[in-house]
Amino acid sequence: MHTFHSIARHGALVSRRSALAWGVAALGAPALALAQGEGRPLRMILPVSAGSGADGAMRAISNSLAKALGQPVVIENLPGAGGITGTAQIVRAPRDGSVIGVVSNNHVVNPAVYRNIPFDSLADITPITVVGTTPFVLVAHPSVPARTVQELVAYAKAHPGVLNYGSSGNGTILHLGAAMFVDQAGLDIRHIPYRGMGPLMNDILGGQVQLGVVAVAPAAGHIKSGALRALGVTSAARVASLPQVPTIAEQGLPGYELDGWIAAIGPAGLPRAEVYRIYQGFQRALQMPEARDALVAQGYVIRLPPPEEAAAFFRSETARMAQAVKSANVKMD
Repeated sequence: MHTFHSIARHGALVSRRSALAWGVAALGAPALALAQGEGRPLRMILPVSAGSGADGAMRAISNSLAKALGQPVVIENLPGAGGITGTAQIVRAPRDGSVIGVVSNNHVVNPAVYRNIPFDSLADITPITVVGTTPFVLVAHPSVPARTVQELVAYAKAHPGVLNYGSSGNGTILHLGAAMFVDQAGLDIRHIPYRGMGPLMNDILGGQVQLGVVAVAPAAGHIKSGALRALGVTSAARVASLPQVPTIAEQGLPGYELDGWIAAIGPAGLPRAEVYRIYQGFQRALQMPEARDALVAQGYVIRLPPPEEAAAFFRSETARMAQAVKSANVKMD
Protein backbone atom coordinates (compact mmCIF):
# COMPACT_ATOMS: atom_id res chain seq x y z
CA MET A 1 0.00 0.00 0.00
CA HIS A 2 1.41 3.39 -0.90
CA THR A 3 1.75 5.92 1.90
CA PHE A 4 2.00 9.70 1.93
CA HIS A 5 5.77 9.17 1.96
CA SER A 6 5.82 7.04 -1.19
CA ILE A 7 3.50 9.49 -2.95
CA ALA A 8 5.97 12.25 -2.02
CA ARG A 9 8.82 10.22 -3.45
CA HIS A 10 6.95 9.82 -6.73
CA GLY A 11 6.34 13.53 -7.13
CA ALA A 12 2.76 14.08 -5.98
CA LEU A 13 4.17 16.28 -3.23
CA VAL A 14 7.03 18.71 -3.59
CA SER A 15 10.00 19.00 -1.29
CA ARG A 16 10.06 21.54 1.50
CA ARG A 17 12.56 23.58 -0.58
CA SER A 18 10.16 23.63 -3.54
CA ALA A 19 7.26 24.54 -1.29
CA LEU A 20 9.16 27.45 0.19
CA ALA A 21 10.21 28.61 -3.28
CA TRP A 22 6.59 28.48 -4.37
CA GLY A 23 5.63 30.51 -1.31
CA VAL A 24 8.24 33.18 -2.06
CA ALA A 25 7.03 33.41 -5.66
CA ALA A 26 3.51 34.09 -4.41
CA LEU A 27 4.49 36.76 -1.90
CA GLY A 28 3.21 39.56 -4.09
CA ALA A 29 -0.41 38.43 -3.91
CA PRO A 30 -0.97 38.01 -0.16
CA ALA A 31 -0.06 41.53 0.98
CA LEU A 32 -3.50 42.85 0.12
CA ALA A 33 -5.17 39.68 1.38
CA LEU A 34 -3.34 39.91 4.72
CA ALA A 35 -4.68 43.41 5.17
CA GLN A 36 -8.16 42.16 4.30
CA GLY A 37 -7.97 39.30 6.82
CA GLU A 38 -6.31 41.18 9.65
CA GLY A 39 -8.48 41.73 12.68
CA ARG A 40 -11.50 39.62 11.75
CA PRO A 41 -11.61 36.12 13.27
CA LEU A 42 -10.73 33.11 11.13
CA ARG A 43 -13.33 30.43 11.82
CA MET A 44 -11.72 26.99 11.65
CA ILE A 45 -14.20 24.13 11.40
CA LEU A 46 -13.01 20.72 12.56
CA PRO A 47 -15.39 17.92 11.47
CA VAL A 48 -14.16 15.81 14.42
CA SER A 49 -14.87 15.56 18.13
CA ALA A 50 -12.83 17.29 20.82
CA GLY A 51 -9.99 15.04 21.90
CA SER A 52 -9.28 13.65 18.44
CA GLY A 53 -5.81 13.82 16.89
CA ALA A 54 -6.75 16.63 14.50
CA ASP A 55 -8.40 18.61 17.29
CA GLY A 56 -5.33 18.37 19.52
CA ALA A 57 -3.02 19.35 16.67
CA MET A 58 -4.98 22.45 15.68
CA ARG A 59 -5.44 23.64 19.25
CA ALA A 60 -1.69 23.22 19.77
CA ILE A 61 -0.82 25.55 16.88
CA SER A 62 -3.82 27.91 16.84
CA ASN A 63 -2.10 30.70 18.80
CA SER A 64 0.90 30.62 16.47
CA LEU A 65 -1.39 30.59 13.43
CA ALA A 66 -3.26 33.59 14.81
CA LYS A 67 0.05 35.46 15.19
CA ALA A 68 1.13 34.48 11.69
CA LEU A 69 -2.14 35.62 10.12
CA GLY A 70 -2.65 38.68 12.30
CA GLN A 71 -6.19 37.60 13.24
CA PRO A 72 -7.88 35.51 15.94
CA VAL A 73 -8.44 31.83 15.12
CA VAL A 74 -11.70 30.39 16.46
CA ILE A 75 -11.92 26.58 16.44
CA GLU A 76 -15.33 24.96 16.11
CA ASN A 77 -15.87 21.20 16.45
CA LEU A 78 -18.70 19.84 14.29
CA PRO A 79 -18.41 16.02 14.48
CA GLY A 80 -20.80 13.46 13.03
CA ALA A 81 -21.24 11.08 10.11
CA GLY A 82 -17.52 10.48 9.72
CA GLY A 83 -16.81 14.16 9.18
CA ILE A 84 -19.59 14.79 6.66
CA THR A 85 -21.61 17.00 9.03
CA GLY A 86 -18.78 19.48 9.59
CA THR A 87 -17.47 19.36 6.03
CA ALA A 88 -20.92 20.25 4.72
CA GLN A 89 -20.55 23.53 6.64
CA ILE A 90 -17.07 24.12 5.22
CA VAL A 91 -18.18 23.73 1.59
CA ARG A 92 -21.12 26.12 2.19
CA ALA A 93 -18.94 28.75 3.90
CA PRO A 94 -18.39 32.24 2.44
CA ARG A 95 -15.68 32.24 -0.23
CA ASP A 96 -13.80 35.14 1.35
CA GLY A 97 -11.23 33.40 3.55
CA SER A 98 -13.21 33.93 6.75
CA VAL A 99 -13.84 30.18 7.16
CA ILE A 100 -11.55 27.23 6.59
CA GLY A 101 -11.69 23.61 7.64
CA VAL A 102 -9.14 21.04 8.73
CA VAL A 103 -10.02 17.54 7.56
CA SER A 104 -8.40 14.14 7.94
CA ASN A 105 -8.25 10.89 5.96
CA ASN A 106 -11.98 10.48 6.52
CA HIS A 107 -12.58 13.10 3.85
CA VAL A 108 -11.20 10.83 1.13
CA VAL A 109 -12.57 7.61 2.64
CA ASN A 110 -16.19 8.82 2.80
CA PRO A 111 -16.93 8.78 -0.95
CA ALA A 112 -16.18 5.04 -0.97
CA VAL A 113 -18.38 4.14 2.00
CA TYR A 114 -21.32 6.58 1.91
CA ARG A 115 -23.84 6.41 -0.91
CA ASN A 116 -25.18 9.93 -0.45
CA ILE A 117 -22.86 12.79 0.50
CA PRO A 118 -24.30 16.34 0.22
CA PHE A 119 -21.18 17.63 -1.56
CA ASP A 120 -18.44 16.50 -3.93
CA SER A 121 -15.35 15.71 -1.84
CA LEU A 122 -13.02 17.03 -4.55
CA ALA A 123 -14.97 19.54 -6.63
CA ASP A 124 -16.52 21.41 -3.67
CA ILE A 125 -13.31 22.19 -1.78
CA THR A 126 -10.15 24.23 -2.27
CA PRO A 127 -7.14 22.35 -0.84
CA ILE A 128 -4.75 24.75 0.93
CA THR A 129 -2.06 22.43 2.33
CA VAL A 130 -1.47 19.10 4.06
CA VAL A 131 -0.37 20.12 7.54
CA GLY A 132 1.16 16.84 8.62
CA THR A 133 1.07 13.06 8.70
CA THR A 134 1.01 10.67 11.64
CA PRO A 135 0.85 6.93 12.16
CA PHE A 136 -1.82 5.12 14.12
CA VAL A 137 -1.37 2.40 16.71
CA LEU A 138 -3.35 -0.80 17.35
CA VAL A 139 -4.12 -0.82 21.08
CA ALA A 140 -5.75 -3.31 23.40
CA HIS A 141 -7.27 -3.08 26.85
CA PRO A 142 -4.95 -4.89 29.31
CA SER A 143 -7.64 -7.56 29.81
CA VAL A 144 -6.98 -8.86 26.28
CA PRO A 145 -4.60 -11.86 26.57
CA ALA A 146 -2.15 -10.64 23.92
CA ARG A 147 0.99 -8.51 23.98
CA THR A 148 1.88 -8.72 20.29
CA VAL A 149 0.06 -8.87 16.96
CA GLN A 150 1.01 -12.54 16.64
CA GLU A 151 -0.51 -13.34 20.04
CA LEU A 152 -3.65 -11.38 19.17
CA VAL A 153 -4.07 -13.21 15.86
CA ALA A 154 -3.57 -16.59 17.57
CA TYR A 155 -6.08 -15.78 20.33
CA ALA A 156 -8.67 -14.35 17.93
CA LYS A 157 -8.44 -17.39 15.67
CA ALA A 158 -8.88 -19.71 18.66
CA HIS A 159 -11.85 -17.63 19.90
CA PRO A 160 -13.77 -16.42 16.82
CA GLY A 161 -16.43 -13.80 17.48
CA VAL A 162 -15.31 -13.21 21.08
CA LEU A 163 -13.29 -10.02 20.61
CA ASN A 164 -14.53 -6.59 19.50
CA TYR A 165 -12.90 -3.43 18.22
CA GLY A 166 -14.12 0.14 18.39
CA SER A 167 -13.77 2.95 15.90
CA SER A 168 -14.53 6.66 15.69
CA GLY A 169 -17.53 5.86 13.48
CA ASN A 170 -18.66 3.73 10.57
CA GLY A 171 -16.48 4.27 7.53
CA THR A 172 -13.92 6.47 9.30
CA ILE A 173 -10.19 6.00 8.82
CA LEU A 174 -9.97 4.34 12.24
CA HIS A 175 -12.68 1.89 11.16
CA LEU A 176 -10.83 1.26 7.90
CA GLY A 177 -7.51 0.81 9.72
CA ALA A 178 -8.94 -1.87 12.01
CA ALA A 179 -10.99 -3.50 9.24
CA MET A 180 -7.88 -3.77 7.06
CA PHE A 181 -6.09 -5.53 9.92
CA VAL A 182 -8.98 -7.92 10.57
CA ASP A 183 -9.30 -8.65 6.86
CA GLN A 184 -5.60 -9.23 6.22
CA ALA A 185 -5.23 -11.43 9.33
CA GLY A 186 -8.41 -13.37 8.50
CA LEU A 187 -10.09 -12.78 11.87
CA ASP A 188 -13.66 -12.72 13.19
CA ILE A 189 -13.80 -9.61 15.40
CA ARG A 190 -16.93 -7.50 15.90
CA HIS A 191 -16.98 -3.77 15.10
CA ILE A 192 -18.49 -1.22 17.53
CA PRO A 193 -18.72 2.30 16.04
CA TYR A 194 -18.56 5.44 18.21
CA ARG A 195 -19.19 9.11 17.54
CA GLY A 196 -15.61 10.33 17.51
CA MET A 197 -12.19 9.52 18.89
CA GLY A 198 -12.86 10.88 22.39
CA PRO A 199 -15.76 8.52 23.24
CA LEU A 200 -13.86 5.61 21.66
CA MET A 201 -10.78 6.21 23.81
CA ASN A 202 -12.89 6.47 26.96
CA ASP A 203 -14.47 3.06 26.37
CA ILE A 204 -11.22 1.32 25.41
CA LEU A 205 -9.71 2.66 28.63
CA GLY A 206 -12.78 1.47 30.53
CA GLY A 207 -12.68 -1.99 28.99
CA GLN A 208 -16.09 -1.73 27.32
CA VAL A 209 -14.19 -2.12 24.02
CA GLN A 210 -11.21 -4.42 23.75
CA LEU A 211 -9.31 -3.19 20.68
CA GLY A 212 -8.97 -0.17 18.44
CA VAL A 213 -6.74 1.56 15.92
CA VAL A 214 -6.20 5.08 17.31
CA ALA A 215 -3.99 8.12 16.80
CA VAL A 216 -0.59 7.87 18.50
CA ALA A 217 -0.72 11.22 20.34
CA PRO A 218 -3.83 10.73 22.51
CA ALA A 219 -2.85 7.10 23.19
CA ALA A 220 0.85 7.53 24.03
CA GLY A 221 0.36 8.59 27.66
CA HIS A 222 -2.06 5.74 28.33
CA ILE A 223 0.35 3.27 26.72
CA LYS A 224 3.21 4.48 28.92
CA SER A 225 1.05 4.27 32.06
CA GLY A 226 -0.08 0.74 31.24
CA ALA A 227 -3.75 1.70 30.87
CA LEU A 228 -3.53 0.61 27.23
CA ARG A 229 -1.35 -2.01 25.58
CA ALA A 230 0.23 -1.12 22.22
CA LEU A 231 0.35 -4.12 19.90
CA GLY A 232 1.70 -2.49 16.73
CA VAL A 233 2.00 0.77 14.82
CA THR A 234 0.39 1.11 11.40
CA SER A 235 3.22 2.90 9.58
CA ALA A 236 6.01 1.42 7.49
CA ALA A 237 8.62 2.27 10.15
CA ARG A 238 8.57 2.38 13.93
CA VAL A 239 7.51 5.62 15.64
CA ALA A 240 10.01 7.78 17.52
CA SER A 241 7.62 8.36 20.44
CA LEU A 242 6.94 4.58 20.79
CA PRO A 243 10.28 3.04 19.73
CA GLN A 244 9.63 -0.24 21.53
CA VAL A 245 6.40 -0.91 19.61
CA PRO A 246 6.98 -2.88 16.38
CA THR A 247 5.02 -2.19 13.22
CA ILE A 248 2.08 -4.40 12.31
CA ALA A 249 3.85 -5.17 9.04
CA GLU A 250 6.91 -6.65 10.77
CA GLN A 251 4.66 -8.91 12.88
CA GLY A 252 3.38 -11.12 10.10
CA LEU A 253 1.26 -8.74 7.98
CA PRO A 254 3.82 -7.31 5.52
CA GLY A 255 1.18 -5.67 3.31
CA TYR A 256 -0.32 -3.61 6.14
CA GLU A 257 0.48 0.12 6.12
CA LEU A 258 -1.57 3.21 6.94
CA ASP A 259 -0.76 6.80 7.93
CA GLY A 260 -3.09 9.50 9.12
CA TRP A 261 -2.99 13.08 7.87
CA ILE A 262 -4.64 16.43 8.43
CA ALA A 263 -5.14 19.07 5.74
CA ALA A 264 -6.44 22.63 5.57
CA ILE A 265 -9.17 23.30 3.02
CA GLY A 266 -11.58 26.05 2.06
CA PRO A 267 -14.81 26.08 0.04
CA ALA A 268 -14.58 25.76 -3.73
CA GLY A 269 -13.80 29.04 -5.45
CA LEU A 270 -11.70 30.46 -2.62
CA PRO A 271 -9.72 33.34 -4.22
CA ARG A 272 -6.09 32.55 -4.90
CA ALA A 273 -4.95 35.50 -2.81
CA GLU A 274 -6.80 34.06 0.20
CA VAL A 275 -5.45 30.57 -0.47
CA TYR A 276 -1.89 32.01 -0.55
CA ARG A 277 -2.50 34.09 2.57
CA ILE A 278 -3.70 31.13 4.64
CA TYR A 279 -1.11 28.74 3.23
CA GLN A 280 1.70 31.13 4.10
CA GLY A 281 0.12 31.62 7.53
CA PHE A 282 0.54 27.90 8.18
CA GLN A 283 4.13 28.10 6.89
CA ARG A 284 5.00 30.99 9.20
CA ALA A 285 3.19 29.44 12.17
CA LEU A 286 5.04 26.15 11.85
CA GLN A 287 8.38 27.93 11.64
CA MET A 288 7.69 29.11 15.20
CA PRO A 289 9.36 26.68 17.64
CA GLU A 290 6.35 26.49 19.98
CA ALA A 291 4.00 25.38 17.19
CA ARG A 292 6.49 23.13 15.42
CA ASP A 293 7.54 21.40 18.66
CA ALA A 294 3.93 20.98 19.79
CA LEU A 295 2.95 19.29 16.53
CA VAL A 296 6.00 17.03 16.52
CA ALA A 297 5.31 16.10 20.16
CA GLN A 298 1.90 14.89 19.07
CA GLY A 299 3.48 12.49 16.62
CA TYR A 300 3.11 14.53 13.43
CA VAL A 301 5.62 14.92 10.63
CA ILE A 302 5.15 18.45 9.25
CA ARG A 303 4.52 18.54 5.47
CA LEU A 304 3.09 21.84 4.11
CA PRO A 305 3.06 21.21 0.35
CA PRO A 306 1.70 24.16 -1.69
CA PRO A 307 -1.97 24.19 -2.76
CA GLU A 308 -1.45 22.64 -6.20
CA GLU A 309 0.40 19.69 -4.69
CA ALA A 310 -2.19 19.38 -1.91
CA ALA A 311 -4.90 19.11 -4.59
CA ALA A 312 -2.95 16.34 -6.34
CA PHE A 313 -2.61 14.55 -3.01
CA PHE A 314 -6.37 14.72 -2.40
CA ARG A 315 -7.01 13.17 -5.80
CA SER A 316 -4.49 10.35 -5.35
CA GLU A 317 -5.64 9.57 -1.80
CA THR A 318 -9.29 9.43 -2.88
CA ALA A 319 -8.42 6.78 -5.46
CA ARG A 320 -6.17 4.86 -3.05
CA MET A 321 -8.76 4.77 -0.26
CA ALA A 322 -11.50 3.61 -2.65
CA GLN A 323 -9.35 0.58 -3.42
CA ALA A 324 -8.58 -0.03 0.26
CA VAL A 325 -12.28 0.14 1.21
CA LYS A 326 -13.10 -2.36 -1.53
CA SER A 327 -10.31 -4.73 -0.49
CA ALA A 328 -11.27 -4.65 3.22
CA ASN A 329 -14.98 -4.87 2.37
CA VAL A 330 -15.83 -1.93 4.65
CA LYS A 331 -19.55 -1.24 4.56
CA MET A 332 -21.94 0.92 6.53
CA ASP A 333 -23.43 -1.24 9.30
